[in-house]
Parts: sequence; structure tokens; C-alpha cells
Amino acid sequence: MPAEWEPQQAVLLAWPHQNSDWRPYLNDIQATYVDLIRAITAYEAVHIVAPDTTWLHDYLASRLPKKHLQRVSMSAYTTDDTWARDFAHVTVVDGNSSTKALAFRFNGWGGKFAAERDNKVTLHLEQDTDLLRFCEDHGDFVLEGGSIESDGKGTVMTTSQCLLAPHRNQPLTQRQITARLKRWLGAKRVVWLQHGQLIGDDTDGHIDTLARLAPDDTIIYIACDDSKDAHYAELKAMEKELRKLRTLDGKPYRLLPLPLPDAIEYDGERLPATYANYLVINGAVLCPTYGQPEKDAQALATLQQAFPEREVIGIDSTVIIRQHGSIHCLTMQYYPPKANG
Repeated sequence: MPAEWEPQQAVLLAWPHQNSDWRPYLNDIQATYVDLIRAITAYEAVHIVAPDTTWLHDYLASRLPKKHLQRVSMSAYTTDDTWARDFAHVTVVDGNSSTKALAFRFNGWGGKFAAERDNKVTLHLEQDTDLLRFCEDHGDFVLEGGSIESDGKGTVMTTSQCLLAPHRNQPLTQRQITARLKRWLGAKRVVWLQHGQLIGDDTDGHIDTLARLAPDDTIIYIACDDSKDAHYAELKAMEKELRKLRTLDGKPYRLLPLPLPDAIEYDGERLPATYANYLVINGAVLCPTYGQPEKDAQALATLQQAFPEREVIGIDSTVIIRQHGSIHCLTMQYYPPKANG
């Protein structure tokens, strides 16, 4: 499984529409998508799955410079929701350096939300786009892209609270799931974090909300130093796990902490805001921001430290987080047919 910072072909998005949960603030989230698309297409292509591609082309044409619009392709399909990270393919590289797209089952994070149409996005993409070359079906196994992290060198990281959560792959044990992930993702080992959870998180603790693998044996993670915050104990326990973790060469990781955003509430509930849900693309890193100048700036600076040769771009995610996700959750990167080609 390639690292996210390896050369990409395109980023997949699913457009928010009026029959999704985005309807109460549809104009706001669509404007956020324009910001996201503008940032991505400065560096690489975007493919969008949308109910009405004719309308969407006209909408984007009036809001994007032509050179950006030329990097946008579309295919017509109506999704249940827009969390492409979790229902799109997971890419691996086979023995002859060709990329292969793995399609897993998406069941709405353990049956919490409607997922029948989202679960068929991979089939739609395989039939109606040239984004994919070689595909492999694992539709009998539930796996969301946000639940796994790869360093591209044989380490895959995940969380036990997600992959062992009810209504996913029971009665499979951790050992059995590890064996499957190692085989399918080409991993030498699977690191299972036992701690880390955000209030309001619907995913049962996706790794991409908590800790991310980065270049040069680095782990970027959410840290909490406020003992009065409800997250304090769990995030401190996760930090201790990460400090004990070693690379395949037996060395400690370089750990870069990200701040935990101040509490953000919507409709009376705390939202799972996190700076760890950033997206790495060709030449840039897109970091969620939450209208908290000091902490936003700290997060941007930390990501610049981890990715010194890339531009770090803040994307206002105050609307995205209302639906309990952020930038990484909305996106999935695809790689060229030949690795590093």
C-alpha cells in the first residue's frame, strides 16, 4: 500500500447534493468544495462523482479558472453521502510495480447510516471511468480507507476500536484481520493502537483522525494538554503508545504533535474536529482549519515541518465538521497505473 505522499494520479470527490445530509447548508458546503477543488487542481487532477454532471460543470466553470477546470473530470452517479475516503478503492502496488485498486465493503461504519449506493461507487468507477486499470473485489470484508495508514515501507497502522468494532467483520479476531491486511495490503506488520477516540466520531476511531504516518519515520498525532478536556486521558494514553512504538529497524519514531482544536459544537453536540485529517497531494498538504487562529497556525506549522518541500494550505473546514468529518474523509487519492510513473 503506497504512502499518501507518493506521486498521485488524481483525487476522488463525491459531490454534496440536496438528497444528502448536507441539504440544510448545501450552498455553504458546495462553496467549501470549490475551495478544495481549486487547491487540489493547482497540483493534480480531480475526479468528481455527482448526480448531475452537466449542472456541476456549469457551476464549477463559473467559479474556477479555466486551467483548474481542465483538470476536473466527472461521472454521473448519486451517492448516499460524500465520504469518499471510506467507500472508494484502496490502492496497492503489485510485484511488477503496477497499481491495483482494491474494493472493500462499506456498510455505513457498522450500520449507522445508509450505505447501499455508496457501497457501489467502486463498481461504478470501474465501469465508467478510466481512473482504474486493475481491480480486485473484497466485498465480503468491511474496510474503510480512513481506518488504515501506510508508510509505503511495510507498516500499516490502524485502531482496535474501529476494526474490531461490532457489525464490521465479526467473528474475525485481531489475528485473523491482521493476516488479511498483511496479505491484501502487502504489509510486513500491522500496528494496532489501543487508545484514542474523539467525541462525536461516527467511525469508531479512524486512524486518520488521530495519528498519521509521515515521511522520515515520522508520526503526526493529535495531542491534548488540557487536563480538563474530556479527551485528555485517552489522547495521553495514545501518546504513550506512540512513544513506545518502533520502526521496522527498531528505532523510535519522530513524533510531531498537533493541537486539539478548542471544542466546536453544533446543534448542541461537540464535533470531532481534528487537524490530523489533512490530505497530502502532489506538491502540497491541505490542512483543515477551524477558525481558531492560534491553533490553526500551529497545525499548519507542524505540517510544514513534516513536509518541508510541499506547500501547506489551510482549508476552512468549519462547515465540513458539522457532518463529523473533515478534508481527508471527503477525499481519496488514486495513483498512476505504474508506481512512480
